[in-house]
Amino acid sequence: MVIEVYIDGASAGNPGPSGIGILIKLERGQTEEIALPLGSTTNHHAEFQALITAMHICIDKHYQAISVRTDSQLVERAVEKEYVKNKSFQAYLDEVLKLKSHFSLFFIKWIPSAENKKADHLARSAIQKAIQQQKRRE
Repeated sequence: MVIEVYIDGASAGNPGPSGIGILIKLERGQTEEIALPLGSTTNHHAEFQALITAMHICIDKHYQAISVRTDSQLVERAVEKEYVKNKSFQAYLDEVLKLKSHFSLFFIKWIPSAENKKADHLARSAIQKAIQQQKRRE
């Protein structure tokens, strides 16, 4: 069975407090939702971190086949072409390519934001957690 994984990264500012959202669709309509604050980073960095985190989760759960859906054209194109123009993303791409080898099947597909609302909501709720954590530290 191919597991569908929806990812999103978001930041409030660029850079600013950031978070990632991951929605994993399992069999029989079951889902797993993850919202993780990242601290301060940019939106693009958060998008890559969402993919890497999702891949680690899927590896830990021994999923063999995953289909990742993202509304980030940058991330989707980088993974598909195995190339990033902006070298600040190279370490992320290297990590993704290394993690891909853990799966018997790995797909990544760009989808419109309207089809990624749940992952977006999770990422935005993670930003709120990041902001609250930052306020506690101040």
